[in-house]
Amino acid sequence: MADLDSPQTVSRRSILKGGVAVAALGGVSAFLAACGNSGATTAPTTAASTAASTAPTTAPSTSGGESPQASAGAGGNVTLGSNYSDPVPKGVLASVVDTFQKQSGSTVKVNTVDHGTFQDQISAYLQGTPDDVFTWFSGFRMRFFAAQGLATDISDVWSQVGSNFSDAFKVGSTGDDGKQYFIPIYNYPWAVFYRKSVFQDKGYQIPATLDDFKALCQKMQSDGLVPVAFGDKDGWPAMGTFDIINLRTNGYDFHVGLMAGKEKWTDPKVTTVFNTFKDLLPFHQEGAAGRTWQDAAQALVQKKAGMYLLGMFVSQQFQTAGAADLDDLDFFPYPSFGTQYDAEKALDAPIDGFMLSKNSPTLAADMDAAKAFLEYLAQPETQVAWVTQDPSNIAAAKNADTSKYTPLQKKAAQLIGDAQRITQFLDRDTNPNFAGANGMQAFLLDFIQNPSQDLGAFQKKIQDFWDTL
Repeated sequence: MADLDSPQTVSRRSILKGGVAVAALGGVSAFLAACGNSGATTAPTTAASTAASTAPTTAPSTSGGESPQASAGAGGNVTLGSNYSDPVPKGVLASVVDTFQKQSGSTVKVNTVDHGTFQDQISAYLQGTPDDVFTWFSGFRMRFFAAQGLATDISDVWSQVGSNFSDAFKVGSTGDDGKQYFIPIYNYPWAVFYRKSVFQDKGYQIPATLDDFKALCQKMQSDGLVPVAFGDKDGWPAMGTFDIINLRTNGYDFHVGLMAGKEKWTDPKVTTVFNTFKDLLPFHQEGAAGRTWQDAAQALVQKKAGMYLLGMFVSQQFQTAGAADLDDLDFFPYPSFGTQYDAEKALDAPIDGFMLSKNSPTLAADMDAAKAFLEYLAQPETQVAWVTQDPSNIAAAKNADTSKYTPLQKKAAQLIGDAQRITQFLDRDTNPNFAGANGMQAFLLDFIQNPSQDLGAFQKKIQDFWDTL
């Protein structure tokens, strides 16, 4: 890694001279290319997933920041492995890539891989011949790969951009060795989403307690609505339900201890979580194991379902439906359980961002261009432009201009700000091999399809699997 005062680092900074706007990267290795189509040096127009096939072939216009005047001839070739496979975030990344290329003189190559496939194969990908930069998540899963020597230390980048972030975001970007490995770009809350017009027409009230929530679900059923939209074909959405029930029932400390293996899955406290989940399942959309989250979201868009527990990215489906539908979307925090942990107001609020791989065969030659991109993404103006184009997110930079946030974004920022405890989401807070397709994804799919099974035996299977790791 170049010293901060080296000529290489100076050239990296020169790329950013003159201001900041939207920018990004591209590219994927042969390993991930088997799952998706390699992009050209401009914004990608193809992807591995069906959803991504409808992504815009031209980048949407940027907003929220002035266009930078990068130094001429900065150059460099950078590759990026991207999990932004849904149309809206894929389009935003395309815009980011396009602007960064034009202003920096660097060549950017993107390959988009289906989000679920990307996560399931990330370990093998990083151990093979990965791209220079890859999209990923903060917290445990970032630290996991850093500890395995599969990520490049970017503490020198943080020395330039650290003032843009709060201490909490820096902690979420720091490995066990005290070095930084991650650039956060945005986060978003998990909450219960609903359509304002449906609640108004039916006279529904926002539930404050679990009993209120159950009563509302029963009323929705009698009104011919599916109370809670639900799709778990990709394995991870059900994790959000487990997380919030565990946080409300057993508290933050137990939850993160369970994710880290310090608590046992055979604990009676976990049994209580699954029993509560079991009681709530009859209010959830049937056939969840064969339904994607996007298809489940359509039940909410079409007013066939009353509520949906999901991340704020559910609003992407409303953006596609139209402005009137998006304006009709609202949310409330998951109701209280009447426990001592209600005061924590804990919730999942995952942080997304970018990392540098360690094993990329091309990174050494273009380290400065790759780090220039990370510095570019860390700028408040870049992040505001990103979340302006995709208002399902909240900029990570503490000094980002929020004056143009939508009402939903402002409410999301308030919800996150009020939380005393924040978790990253089950599959980000634990060993990725435990969370994957052969681990908790499979166990939760088994549970929602057979909730009346022997929970003692079921929980022992989970613990046995953890012990094998």
